Amino acid sequence: MQPDTLLAQAGNHSDPRTGALSAPIYQSATFSHPALGESTGYDYSRTSNPTRAALESTLAALDGGNRACAFSSGMAALDAVFRLIQDGPRKRVIITEDPYGGTVRLVEKFFRPAGLEPVYVDTSSIKAVEAALLQGNVAMILVEIPSNPLLRVADIRSLASLAHRSGALLAVDNTFLTPYLFRPFDHGADLIVYSATKYLSGHNDVVAGAVICRTEEWGARLAYMQNAVGAVLGPFDCWLLLRGLKTLGIRLERQQDNALGIARFLASHPQVCHVRYPGLADDPGHALLKRQAKGFGAMISFETDDPERIPDILKKVRVFSFAESLGGVESLITYPLVQTHADIPGDVRERLGINERLLRLSVGIEHVDDLIADLKHAMT
Repeated sequence: MQPDTLLAQAGNHSDPRTGALSAPIYQSATFSHPALGESTGYDYSRTSNPTRAALESTLAALDGGNRACAFSSGMAALDAVFRLIQDGPRKRVIITEDPYGGTVRLVEKFFRPAGLEPVYVDTSSIKAVEAALLQGNVAMILVEIPSNPLLRVADIRSLASLAHRSGALLAVDNTFLTPYLFRPFDHGADLIVYSATKYLSGHNDVVAGAVICRTEEWGARLAYMQNAVGAVLGPFDCWLLLRGLKTLGIRLERQQDNALGIARFLASHPQVCHVRYPGLADDPGHALLKRQAKGFGAMISFETDDPERIPDILKKVRVFSFAESLGGVESLITYPLVQTHADIPGDVRERLGINERLLRLSVGIEHVDDLIADLKHAMT
């Protein structure tokens, strides 16, 4: 089925006994056994829960994967990805060099001391990734598409080929595009990770994460780890996420249209010196993302000509909310330097362009004219 149909049907038919169209919320920690040695298929909700099972089967189907696991946050999902390779013989991990700051914090504070060696690379450059792979001992490439917050676009098919030739896995953080716009497994990826808090939920009312595995082997390993560690998504949050998924397609279509209009406005504004949005024809990642995906997403980063303008802009916006996170129906504006990317060392931020002039927009579903008017007012 097409993604639109899978999304609209999310959670349907998960309770054939009653025929409920909305997946029931099984708010139960444990389940009784019919008899000794018998089970209904559910024993304890850390291991499995019917509401979570409905969500996980939907997520696996959307990405064309073998198995999905829903976690209590995007960071818990990412933690699970690193745990999958932590005890293997290979210890190096190539990571997009401008990732979400929480990714850097997780890797540097917890997995580097445990023996993994992160190597930060511009994953939009095939040559840079090739050079890193030549150093050997690489267990995995972790790439964001597009990257956060600089919106660089990687060639996932080429990275998958490089990874597999060297015996490494390719994991793709697909939070910004979602399976509605891009399916990494179709391009050779092995694992997909989401902060489901963002577009998959879409309403800023749940914190959640997900990992989808391409093969049965990795799916079984992930499910075992999920049960052992226990960072699972609760039944009510699973239900909220299922409800949010139903409108993902129509939300993203509106958000993308709005983002393109805003990006064009910003590109012509005299106080803006650099706009990053792959949907603009002159963006470095435009042609590649157009070949790979159904759309360009709804995230924009831009630089003002003067860092002194930043506090005023953040104070004067009324339709945009000055807040962290992204992907909801409400438009947000974020200052990466002190919010989402504060854990990246200052010299690295400056080299990459995550500087004191940079703002990031998560474009929502409001009327585009109101969003543009809000930015115009804030920058006067």
